[in-house]
Amino acid sequence: MVDYNPKAWLSLIVHSYSRHVMRTLMPVLAFMAGFSILVCYVILDVFHLHEKEFHSTIQMHSLLGIVLGLFLVFRTNSAYDRWWEGRKLWGSMVNNTRNLAHKLNAFLLKTDHEQRQYFALMIPNFVVSVKEYLRRGVNMHDLENTGPDFEERFKNVKHIPNRISSMLYERVNELYVHKKLSGDQLFIVDKELKEFSDILGACERIKNTPIPYSYSMYIKKFIFIYLITLPFGFVTTTEYLTVPIVLLVSFVILSVELIAEEIEDPFGKDANDLPTDQLSVKIKQDVREILLQA
Repeated sequence: MVDYNPKAWLSLIVHSYSRHVMRTLMPVLAFMAGFSILVCYVILDVFHLHEKEFHSTIQMHSLLGIVLGLFLVFRTNSAYDRWWEGRKLWGSMVNNTRNLAHKLNAFLLKTDHEQRQYFALMIPNFVVSVKEYLRRGVNMHDLENTGPDFEERFKNVKHIPNRISSMLYERVNELYVHKKLSGDQLFIVDKELKEFSDILGACERIKNTPIPYSYSMYIKKFIFIYLITLPFGFVTTTEYLTVPIVLLVSFVILSVELIAEEIEDPFGKDANDLPTDQLSVKIKQDVREILLQA
């Protein structure tokens, strides 16, 4: 996630992300520039239509621009809703891990270092596994080892976060069986353990449910048709100035679509994705401070 000062206008204008967007769009902009030059050359220098009382008009593009603007607003709003929901879920993850750590710290004996160490490692392990599962998949080297049979528990397991959640339930139940937790305390801790699965499921819903194909396809076709016909609307009026006009309009429209594509999946490593790496580190620090330094 990009760290920036929203009040520093100049730094925002020249920010490196702007250069990233420009590099991404450069092939399309180069094509539009070449296409616009070709249209201007054919109409102005080959057929000389501007000398034959043939006048192009932008009225159609003005009307289509209103419709296209509504589509783009809906597109960016839908993508931002997914991004913001993901941020709220990870905010719940932060709060949930702290609450669980606070409760275990209160319920476990101060001298029970083994159990405290286990939860101080496994709670952050769940968070890290969720983060990586929503990206490329979980690497066991990203997790903290809690014992000799730790890696054995994950052999042939495809859904690592589920297994870690199950292991947390198992350990809490063992504490209850061995009278280290009362029935009431077990019931209190169950709320946070259940919340872990709810947060994971909600994140999976965002990750695995893209914008409907027909909607995404249609808006891209609409943008393509709008931009490819744009030079014909300006050519006899602005002549070769049509080229920079088309490039500016193309840059604005395509930038909005590019931003929407980037934030609709907020769990990756793009510049505008959620800071899940930083949140995971923060959770690990907080949980260990609560359980091991109390």
